[in-house]
Amino acid sequence: MMKLIGLSVLLLVGCGGNTAPKSANGLIPIRLQADWYPQPEQGGFFTALAKGYYQAAGLDVTIFPLGQYSSALKVVSSGGAEFGLASSDQILEAVANGLPVLAVGATMQHDPQAIMLHKESPVKDFAGLEGKSIAAQPGSTWFKYIVSKYKLKDVRETPATHSIANFLADPNYIQQIFITSEPFFVKNAGKEYRTMLISESGYDPYRLFFVHKEYMEKHPEATEKFVKASIQGWEEYLRDPEPANALISKMNPAQNAAQIQFTLQALKDGNFLSGSGKMTAERWTALNEQLVSLGVVRKRIDPATAYTTRFLP
Repeated sequence: MMKLIGLSVLLLVGCGGNTAPKSANGLIPIRLQADWYPQPEQGGFFTALAKGYYQAAGLDVTIFPLGQYSSALKVVSSGGAEFGLASSDQILEAVANGLPVLAVGATMQHDPQAIMLHKESPVKDFAGLEGKSIAAQPGSTWFKYIVSKYKLKDVRETPATHSIANFLADPNYIQQIFITSEPFFVKNAGKEYRTMLISESGYDPYRLFFVHKEYMEKHPEATEKFVKASIQGWEEYLRDPEPANALISKMNPAQNAAQIQFTLQALKDGNFLSGSGKMTAERWTALNEQLVSLGVVRKRIDPATAYTTRFLP
């Protein structure tokens, strides 16, 4: 069942034990809170919708888009959805702050966030950002990491505008981007650019999906079904992206065919979509230590309490 907006009316069937309540259609309703509007970066979930993997698993999944000033972590932790999309650094910070969430699988092994510069910019590496201004999401942890690692004394963070207008107008402009998105518009505007992936600095969180911890504890079978169907969707998306892309375009008309193709190719070129949900203790531990050293996580936690691999293939 392909839905993006709306709630299912619950029919309390088999409420005892670990059986999740079913809706009137006999399927278990699950809400997935996305991290943005429908786009190829969420393609695996849309594949699972479009190809019926969720329905075959007995699930009635609804994907909710996320506005610019909202947070999937807040929505899920407050009970507004069972699952959500985030990154592993966000999960660690959330768990340290007491939010009842748990990562269940990686959608991207590496984060596609990057810095975009003009081709002729004198900045050739992260150390070269000394004395520059960067338009970034206020409070970005990756920004703190780069300042700390490269001992930058005079680098200024200005608020990101979610637009390329300033970049096109100012040859000295440097901004935070997703390598799968903004370069498409810059290229179409006829400008040459360069990018530096944040992951190349050594700060490399997963992009992932997570669950409300109480839901997982009460309904492990439904959680497992959702995780497995989602991973099946991601694996199939690389082989046959068209059904998901058609659904994405339908639900988000701002995503035209050329942009979708650009994003998909960028995801393939960067080898972001690999691993079938894989997450390792080593990477979670290393990231947690980075967050502690930066002071982002003030209450030290066991990173193993922020994720589980029990539902992965």
